[in-house]
Amino acid sequence: MHEPVIQQVPSEQPVRERNLAVAAVPAAALVLMLWCIYFLDLTFELGLYRFGILPRELKGLLGIFTSPLIHGDFEHLLNNSIPLLVLGWALQYFFPQLTFRVFFGSWIVSGFWVWLSARGNYHIGASGVVYGLAAFLFTSGLLRKQRTQMGLSLLVVFLYGGLLWGMFPIIPRISWESHFWGAAAGVAMAFLYRKEESAVREPRPIVWEDDDDQEPDPADPVQEMPTETPNAPSWNSTDTWSVGTIPNEKSRPPFG
Repeated sequence: MHEPVIQQVPSEQPVRERNLAVAAVPAAALVLMLWCIYFLDLTFELGLYRFGILPRELKGLLGIFTSPLIHGDFEHLLNNSIPLLVLGWALQYFFPQLTFRVFFGSWIVSGFWVWLSARGNYHIGASGVVYGLAAFLFTSGLLRKQRTQMGLSLLVVFLYGGLLWGMFPIIPRISWESHFWGAAAGVAMAFLYRKEESAVREPRPIVWEDDDDQEPDPADPVQEMPTETPNAPSWNSTDTWSVGTIPNEKSRPPFG
């Protein structure tokens, strides 16, 4: 009597890979929305820069919520889209329970402080959010001793066209205030949520020199983590544009 042969059907995708793919969906949807808004503004000449943040003006308060959705030109949009996609993807993958809080915390907190303290121009663009995500991921990697997060953030800092210099008033057309307050919000939230566990736990944490005297945790496996870093696209320096105000709002103003 012959026993039946049962063939195992392989799963379509490993669980880890499926999670990685799903994590990209929110960031990709946001970037797609930014492109749709930009082309609508360009096609119908809507002058959406008027919905940017205008510091210390009542009509500029709305910009706290709308300014990250508005971009000045194609290069401006492209330079924000790539890091926003990469960092949003990483945030959802490592901290799915914190994605909403960190993302909108960077959005609202940076926008409020720009409205309160920035120059009297229209400030538009998503760079404040980008700086917030980068600062949160990098600081969280330091606090949790996670190689993967630190490596990703260092890669972003290296490729993202002088991320640190964007927080200083060097180029007048760039809203360094948005960059500065976005980064400050990201660091603050990294400390605020430092006790929240990452969804991706590395088998072996980093041991600093001060930790050499501590006994190893028996719960942690001893195998090494792979040190390969996935290829990431390069991009140019981003701009959060600071748009100068003019009396006639029907035409686009020069960039300040």
